Amino acid sequence: MNSLREIIREFFVSLLSFDQAHPLLFTQFYFWAFFALVFAVFSLFHSKALLRNGYLFAVSLFFYYKTSGVFLALLLFVIVYNFFAAKCLHRIRSEKGRSALTAFSVVVDLGILAYFKYAYFLTDFVNNLLGLNLEVHDVLGEWLNMLTGTSLFRADAIILPVGISFFTFQAVSYVVDVKRRHISPVENFLDFGFYLSFFPQLVAGPIVRASEFIQQLHKPYNLSRRWFGIAIFWIMNGLLKKLILADYLAVNFCDRVFENPLMYSGFENLSALFCYSLQVYADFSGYTDIATGVAMLMGFYLPKNFDSPYKAVNTQQFWRRWHMTLSRWLRDYLYIPLGGNRSATVGTFIIIAAVAVFGSFLSGSWWVAFGVFVLAAGIGLWAWKRPRDRKLITTNINSMNTMLLGGLWHGASWNFMIWGGLNGIGMVIYKIWTKRSMLQKLLLISSLMSISALLVRWTHAPVWNMFAVWLLIIWVGTFVKYCYRWAVLGKDAVVKAPALTAKGAVIPVQLPSARARWISRAWDIFQTFVFITFTRLFFRSGSNLDPALANEQAWNTAKNMVNQIGSAWNLSLVPAMAWQHRTVLLVFVLGMLVHWLPERFKRRYRIVFARLPLFWMAVVVVVIVVFFFQFITADLQSFIYFQF
Repeated sequence: MNSLREIIREFFVSLLSFDQAHPLLFTQFYFWAFFALVFAVFSLFHSKALLRNGYLFAVSLFFYYKTSGVFLALLLFVIVYNFFAAKCLHRIRSEKGRSALTAFSVVVDLGILAYFKYAYFLTDFVNNLLGLNLEVHDVLGEWLNMLTGTSLFRADAIILPVGISFFTFQAVSYVVDVKRRHISPVENFLDFGFYLSFFPQLVAGPIVRASEFIQQLHKPYNLSRRWFGIAIFWIMNGLLKKLILADYLAVNFCDRVFENPLMYSGFENLSALFCYSLQVYADFSGYTDIATGVAMLMGFYLPKNFDSPYKAVNTQQFWRRWHMTLSRWLRDYLYIPLGGNRSATVGTFIIIAAVAVFGSFLSGSWWVAFGVFVLAAGIGLWAWKRPRDRKLITTNINSMNTMLLGGLWHGASWNFMIWGGLNGIGMVIYKIWTKRSMLQKLLLISSLMSISALLVRWTHAPVWNMFAVWLLIIWVGTFVKYCYRWAVLGKDAVVKAPALTAKGAVIPVQLPSARARWISRAWDIFQTFVFITFTRLFFRSGSNLDPALANEQAWNTAKNMVNQIGSAWNLSLVPAMAWQHRTVLLVFVLGMLVHWLPERFKRRYRIVFARLPLFWMAVVVVVIVVFFFQFITADLQSFIYFQF
């Protein structure tokens, strides 16, 4: 009897306690047992909105406790503070008063985020600037230990709470939208707490706006037979992405190469980079799919966060398809307030100065700041001398600032800054590129090709070898398109179409055929995917690292991978290496082919699954789950975006 009691007691202790080594993950059986119990209780009063919302709020807090332990107190503070801040904001009639309170609230929210996320960076910055030797201590942890008379809180290091970036950004958007009068403040504390802590999307998004979610809180629960099937499909789809694509590629290939790139050949480094590009998508979108399905089962609908991003034909379109809720957040609360495509603001120049200083610190050279200021001065002079180009210039500056800050949102590492900057450069170049004629494009790429060839010959640096190969890929595509425009085209390559002149006369115009457009689109998708993949080199190198060591270690990893990829390859060994990694490469190829399937085809098999009789749906789910178990690793991998 005593042993049975002891077993039961240990079970409930483990159930209710936080284990840092085993956080609550969607890929654990424990989570699905937890959700089954939550859903069973939920079904008892799902029609009573207030009781339902309060219950799910409590469940969400317990979920976050099982994921992050004592950081539950931080989440509660953010909920309480922003709930009352919005209430006070709504009562203030003066626009200056509203602006002041909004600014203060945003500073509090972002200050909390900065404390946990950028403490090491800011401490190193002050030490280098003033010649001090300050060390990072968790002042908040020390204060809480003193207050409670315990040692529950770690004070020797600052640990990043899971999901802090996501619920902080939701809190900021809520307060700002109340200030802008886009929404009214939530009246019920339980409703607001539920909105900010809803457990399916709490720790890794999507970033949900209050205007998208609050209105769902008091709608009658409605889950049709078809939507039940769609919800189950999204859960299975997300688990497939996570376990079969993301975790398999990470454990069996990507992590090994990124941990020690010098042990692997240039071909293996390049393969790992492309596999990581699929891994990070499958991991993040897999989480979103599971969160979407779980939320749908409880009658709530989360915003779409991914739209087949590797089908994008340019960098700008990629960021409209990737992490869409973050892209829209940056657009509405950063890019537009900076002036957007209208003009530059004071904030635009403050960010330029801050980026220059941060860039200098991260690189260890004040020449970076000097270069940024010279470049900014040159662009400013250009805008002053050519008023007709001013709008285009300020638009591109604001886009670049937004992408740089988007990079720093992921972490205070030189590599994240480079990653954000490269994406910003890609967007700016695309906007300029589309305004050039095909001949101008060809001449420009040819000139850059010549310069890169000289750099390769003079410096023999691997980075210029990579740059030359990439330019060659772009040059080939541009040259083919140029020849296509001017060559004598057969009837199967073009079609005749009428067009109107300025005076209304109809003239025949040659348009590319469907086949030619398809080939052109496929080539643009390929070029965009390659560019995005190479930016991932800097993203992955800065991930999964101790913040105290991230900058130097991330830079060395990226540098070593560039050296390996850009150095001379022994092509005779490539087939043998490809065969050695054949399973990983096959998973990558199959994953990309599924990703590139037409959306109408994907929608069709979603609906087919949703319409299956419940018995056969259960059979399919069991078969899929058994299949999943063949890929589960001994140590389940956390979702990549938990660290952000």
